Amino acid sequence: MTEPLIIRVSAGTGTGRTTLAAFDAALAGAGVSDFNLVRLSSIAPPGSRILQVDGPEQLQGAHGDALYCVYARAHASLPGHEAWAGLAWSQRDDGSGAGLFVEHEGPSQEQVSTDLLHSLEDLSATRGGRYHPAGRKLVGITCSALPVCAVVVATFRRTGWEEPDGGR
Repeated sequence: MTEPLIIRVSAGTGTGRTTLAAFDAALAGAGVSDFNLVRLSSIAPPGSRILQVDGPEQLQGAHGDALYCVYARAHASLPGHEAWAGLAWSQRDDGSGAGLFVEHEGPSQEQVSTDLLHSLEDLSATRGGRYHPAGRKLVGITCSALPVCAVVVATFRRTGWEEPDGGR
């Protein structure tokens, strides 16, 4: 029997003098700032197990490794404005571990939460209604002066540059 794919979901927020610096700070909070992010669409393969973790419990690897992930990121740069990011996931009713991820970002928790719910419902309907909601993670931050960023990331696998078959 093959080992299950552990998908780790974490979140972070950050502030910086630029939106890029805020994004990097948010990635650090989520525990993934030293990776090259390879963005996936939103399909979890059969045999997946999804865990919510804190940044230090995220997938580990070497500086510069490729990190296959699904993520949402939101920015705000005007004082008083909010940045919200969220991921939600569902899993197939057959117990296989196969699943779907959706990612949204926006200016309010309510909008992101609603968008996540509607997307999961629609993706399940497209596939015959065989998926049930299994979890969600949202994070937000309010800009006070400098640009801010909110990030939620689901990590699937990391690959080192010297590893032809990748790593877990």
